[in-house]
Amino acid sequence: MSEPKKKQLRIIDDPFVAVGPSGVAIRDRLKHLTAEDERVLRLIGEHQGRLASYDLKARCEAGKDHDNDAWAARKRDLTEQSSSRIAGSITKATHDQYGLARRCLLAHIHNLETGIRTLRHRLSLAVGEKGSKRAPGGYRSKSEWFHKSRRLHTLEHRLELARDDWETGRVRVVRGGRRLLNTRHNLDAAQLTEAKWRQRWEAERWFLTADGESGKRYGNETIRVTPDGEVSIKLPAPLAHLANAKHGRYVLVSQVAFAHRGAEWADRISGNRAVAYRIHLDVERGRWYLTASWQKPVVKTIPLEAARAEGMVGSTPTPTISPPTTSTRTATPSATPSGSSTTCPAPHSIVTPRSATPSPSSCTGPSSTASRRSASRTSTSRPRRPARSTAVGNGSGS
Repeated sequence: MSEPKKKQLRIIDDPFVAVGPSGVAIRDRLKHLTAEDERVLRLIGEHQGRLASYDLKARCEAGKDHDNDAWAARKRDLTEQSSSRIAGSITKATHDQYGLARRCLLAHIHNLETGIRTLRHRLSLAVGEKGSKRAPGGYRSKSEWFHKSRRLHTLEHRLELARDDWETGRVRVVRGGRRLLNTRHNLDAAQLTEAKWRQRWEAERWFLTADGESGKRYGNETIRVTPDGEVSIKLPAPLAHLANAKHGRYVLVSQVAFAHRGAEWADRISGNRAVAYRIHLDVERGRWYLTASWQKPVVKTIPLEAARAEGMVGSTPTPTISPPTTSTRTATPSATPSGSSTTCPAPHSIVTPRSATPSPSSCTGPSSTASRRSASRTSTSRPRRPARSTAVGNGSGS
């Protein structure tokens, strides 16, 4: 009987230094909104969502012939019905949505080309021919070969249409989501009524987003959030009569308090740095939320060899069990000498440069104090009585 073949393990790539996150987004709920607050938010969302739909339609009709002059003309048309800042946010969102649709179309073309190449290769082989590790073999039966040949013609037709869309700059975009749009035809499967679907559809098509501006008060002029959590919105021109504060602003009764990264957010708005906001409604729960987001500065990464030039020190969550090890450029770990085995308890495994490793004298705090107390209690406690052996003899008398 032949031995089973050993499965070849995949090759692990060389380690590298990963890039950190490029942005931050935090959210809090808008609680205790009055009926008037919700009515004003719905009117603003519907009005600006209608403008965003018109702008997206104009951008898609322009196709590849769009330029900076056309962008400026679209923004001027939107400014008459809203404001300059709201028009800028809408045109920017439209530009991003069109660009995303173009990238998705290109990825779709690449996927079709890959599938067509695979089908052509397998159809060119004899039925039942075995493949290799790098290329698949032929199809198992004539019936499968026939169905795959029909599949090849279908993919070729789709590729022709996709390439035509790419050349002409045509994209297919649905404000509100294509999945939710198709759900309209399958309400029973989605367990939705037409009224509930209509509420979700309208809420997804609202536009209650404002881009941040550095140098402006609290980093945003359209949707402003003060350090105390007061939320005020700059109303568009047709809805200026709904203002309840100065300069055409509407102040909500609800106040926000970001529990996650709240100190970082407060530091940004106190320095008048840009913070973007988005207000949206969760129709299923009937709750309003405010999302704050901002970009983080790009941190230049260094090659791994440069980081390991002077050696690195790695520690584990249980330093008392396994002492820290040092790693050099040759990747040879060595144990830390017994005289310097005292380390700070870490919440997770970390790797830091040797020059940044804290000394034993700097290991202070509640966690290190508790570990020393536990060690002292262990060393002064009475020795436990050994347990009675329960091993059974083998009958040899030994």
